[in-house]
Amino acid sequence: MRVLLRPADYPLQWGWLKQVRESVPREAFGLLAQVIGADGYMPDFLTTDARWDLTPSDELAALREAPVPGILVDLGKMVQRSSGERQRALRRMQTDPERARALIADAWEQVWDAAVAPVWPQLERMLRADIAVRARIVAADGLAAMAGGLHRTVRWSDGAVRVQLRRHSEDVDCRGSGLVLVPSVMSSWGCMVLTEPPAQPTLFYPARGVTAGWARESADVERALGALVGPVRAGILLQAHIPRTTSQVAAEAGIAVSTASHHLTVLRDAGLVTSSRDGNRMLHLRTALGEALVGAGL
Repeated sequence: MRVLLRPADYPLQWGWLKQVRESVPREAFGLLAQVIGADGYMPDFLTTDARWDLTPSDELAALREAPVPGILVDLGKMVQRSSGERQRALRRMQTDPERARALIADAWEQVWDAAVAPVWPQLERMLRADIAVRARIVAADGLAAMAGGLHRTVRWSDGAVRVQLRRHSEDVDCRGSGLVLVPSVMSSWGCMVLTEPPAQPTLFYPARGVTAGWARESADVERALGALVGPVRAGILLQAHIPRTTSQVAAEAGIAVSTASHHLTVLRDAGLVTSSRDGNRMLHLRTALGEALVGAGL
């Protein structure tokens, strides 16, 4: 939303904006713009507790069931930070928070379908690649090294993370609760934090490898990757974000099982996929190196 509201501040998103801005529904966009605003505080009820298996449908369902007391608190904060027609619109929402919640969720779904769903495969590749790289840094150099490399505005010390935001600094106390790290492709300028209970402390940071071409079609990425590793192996690698058997790989690629096994062996020897036995099956999955190669979009 904030990229759409202030495109000049997000040059790495211009390719995506060109693809989607004409299809964004105006009424739904206008409602979300009133709630979210162009900068500063983001209402907490719009942010679902992050977890690895969270899907867009899960997030929408959580928004539709967001507790009304929390919504009222967040709307109150936004009223204090707004003026004019936006402030009046937010006050109207305060008078009927359940209706406001339903309207906001409907608008969220419409904007998601128009602006984010078409590029979700590209976004997911970028996010998986970032997570894989961060996990590798933790394994090789430790947690402090990984946290220190998240962004120039993040510092780690004494059980807390200090984050320099646009308008102030904030200490995120990790002691006893831990810290959830969430990469973001859109947030290329800096970091955001979620600190107020009952949410677990969360740090949103810019994902690695975001370039102006990140929103390219999957077919374009596959062609570029194919020039490096060959078209069949490129297709196999792009689909290896979930574990699949050799037979499944063969069926999806339209090749014989023996041929699929050969290609998987080449990819495994190159460190791009890993294979593990599950009973009588052998499952194949992208490695951290494979995620980084695919996520970079070449």
